[in-house]
Amino acid sequence: MRSARAIAARPRLWPTALVELARFAPDGWWRRPPFLPLPRPGLVRFRSETMHGDPGAAPSPADLVLWLEWCQAQNRRQRHLPRRSG
Repeated sequence: MRSARAIAARPRLWPTALVELARFAPDGWWRRPPFLPLPRPGLVRFRSETMHGDPGAAPSPADLVLWLEWCQAQNRRQRHLPRRSG
């Protein structure tokens, strides 16, 4: 809940949060309880271990905001890269 409040307080991150939520949501999430687009537990454990060294560590709201800001910057850079012809 604290993470949701941290994101709600930063409207500029809302579009990025929605994009990342869609990227991490498993296929067919709407067919299975709890009917929320939550990432798979294995992915959450992996991300927690790579970030904190502990698969059980929960990201803080500040971690989540920092990550979303990083994602936003990466997405912006991607849009400005020249397209390669295949």
